[in-house]
Amino acid sequence: MAVERPEFVDVVVVGGSFAGLSAAIYLARGRRRVVVVDEGLTRNRFAPAGHSLFGFDGRPPAEIRAAGMRDLLAYPTARVVQGRVATITENAGVFDVKGQGVALRARRIILAHGMRDILPDLPGLDQVWGKQAFQCPYCHGYEAADRPTAIWMNAHMGVDHALFLRQWAGRELTLLTNGAAVPEGAERLAAAGIGVETGRLQGVSLRDGQMVGLVLDSGELPAEVLYMMPRSEPASDLAAQLGLEMVEGPAGAYVKVDEMKQTSRKGVFAAGDLIRPMYGAAFAVADGAMAGPACHRSLVMEDLGRG
Repeated sequence: MAVERPEFVDVVVVGGSFAGLSAAIYLARGRRRVVVVDEGLTRNRFAPAGHSLFGFDGRPPAEIRAAGMRDLLAYPTARVVQGRVATITENAGVFDVKGQGVALRARRIILAHGMRDILPDLPGLDQVWGKQAFQCPYCHGYEAADRPTAIWMNAHMGVDHALFLRQWAGRELTLLTNGAAVPEGAERLAAAGIGVETGRLQGVSLRDGQMVGLVLDSGELPAEVLYMMPRSEPASDLAAQLGLEMVEGPAGAYVKVDEMKQTSRKGVFAAGDLIRPMYGAAFAVADGAMAGPACHRSLVMEDLGRG
């Protein structure tokens, strides 16, 4: 029986959220054969609404993503494959992309599969993550303003970030040290009316599925909003497989790229949360808008014998 050969395309984009779709549309408009491989597990799937992306402010992330998919699929050289890329290998400048429901060969790769958050083992946290517990005040702070708020970060970063969050939190804001000593600079917090709690976190207090407080070994702290910075890691090990250079950020390592979103490996570009320590939909779209044209240009130059 003849074995079906993998489809050969110009570019495989791994990840079909804001960064990946943005990059893919540029490639499709450049009349390149582009396949987006996406498994549907976006980082922002826990959030009921996305913010700060003009034209889409307050819309559910899945709705924004679906609109992007429709835009992309209007181009005949683009398609989307539902699946997960397991391996990417290279031979003589051609990348073999394989995985669940995936068998492709491509001249270029754009990694846009994002990051995954590694939540601490705190009972109840997973039920409110993206709804009442989150990282970014620009993403969620406006809607969560003027409610009892706690911030959980290491002492070095916590003081400055607590002062920064005062803009949103209003009068009831507490910095949690989770058993660590009162941080240096605590007098600045006191002057701003920000409390400090040194008890160790034990869990999230829920009522009807809503966070109403944080359980500490010293008692319960009323809180309806929690800001924190969990550790994060790439949502796939593809960067490690490809031997890409990484950068260590405050929450974990991310992929190093140049201004054109080219990684340390020729032919591999990256965009979105995977390449930056600061996250957001607008950043991801902008990254894709750079990675797509840069990838396209590299193909054009190669075709002209100048790559």
